[in-house]
Amino acid sequence: MKISYLLIVVSALAFSPQSHAEGWLDSIKSMLGMESESASMPNVADMISSVSESVGIDESQAEGSLASIFNYAKDNISSEQFSSLSESLPGLDSLMDAVPNISEVTSEGGLNGLMDKAASYNDSLKAMNELKKQFEALGLSPEMITQVIASAKAYLDTDEGKKIKDQLMQGLSKLAI
Repeated sequence: MKISYLLIVVSALAFSPQSHAEGWLDSIKSMLGMESESASMPNVADMISSVSESVGIDESQAEGSLASIFNYAKDNISSEQFSSLSESLPGLDSLMDAVPNISEVTSEGGLNGLMDKAASYNDSLKAMNELKKQFEALGLSPEMITQVIASAKAYLDTDEGKKIKDQLMQGLSKLAI
């Protein structure tokens, strides 16, 4: 008798409208008090690990490079937009402390010296030059900027990360690599 009641309940769940929205297995799990696993929200700690692994750099380099990229984005969006970004991505405020200090870094001669000179006349070039120097201070080549950005975008390529990704890309829209 108990088996027939169980079959009726399972059949009702399988053919109910809710079963088509969630899936009948999720309905049964919910009825039995078992929560289905939901996708985890994006956060800075997981992003650092993901970037480190996918780009092939150590975690301190991933942390510094992400801090540099978010710092660049911060300078190119409004404070309200960055505040919203910080609320959406747990750990972003503390990540900003990892931006490499480049106050002592100087470029001598060649293209680097020319870039420093040009940066003194143009804010966009200045921001790009600072980002390049921050990567160099981490022991990373400036060419890795695009790899770190691509890896961060891939990490945020989820339903939960879409808003964060859109806000980040808006902040990076002026970046000409």
